[in-house]
Amino acid sequence: MNNKHRSDPARTIKGMDLDVRDMAQRVKRSPAWRVPGESAFAAASVMLLLYEKNHQPFMLAVLKTDTRGYPWRNQVALPGGHSDPQDSSALDTALREVGEELGIHADEVRVIGSLGHFSTIRQTVIEVFLGIWEGDPASLCFDPTEIARVIEIPVSALRQIHEIRGFSGRDPDISELTYPYEDVTIWGVTARMVHFLLEHII
Repeated sequence: MNNKHRSDPARTIKGMDLDVRDMAQRVKRSPAWRVPGESAFAAASVMLLLYEKNHQPFMLAVLKTDTRGYPWRNQVALPGGHSDPQDSSALDTALREVGEELGIHADEVRVIGSLGHFSTIRQTVIEVFLGIWEGDPASLCFDPTEIARVIEIPVSALRQIHEIRGFSGRDPDISELTYPYEDVTIWGVTARMVHFLLEHII
């Protein structure tokens, strides 16, 4: 795997008060959520991708399809999925899934580090990786049987919701923790991931 995008952390994301080097240090210092001890939990990985658009930082998310029986039906999620036997690590799972779901090659992602592990009510433990994407949203391609559409969310909008709803400095109950944006709402474990990012990294 080509690591050229991981060896140069100096690039600043315009519109964000952190450069990539500082963000990498914050990830290392963050009290990352520990993996639960339940061995019966399935393992999955997702990639929380930040990128620059119109000189502002954005987060890339996907809206899952309205498919009956699909556990992520109509949910806003981060690109990722369950581990496969051929994956050598949780990071490899996240990068493989980003490629399969959105056509984003691993060389386009500068991986900053792991934000930790988050459990779902469906007995899955998801490891979240923070990455800086250097591609073009217009070039994305996805499988319409799994993903309804790609959602580009300004980090400033998430930060505003975080402050207005009083999420800053506390750990809201999962039933309260939602981030509405335009015609969609981030909730559940994805909202928990966004909360962690805003509290500890940005």
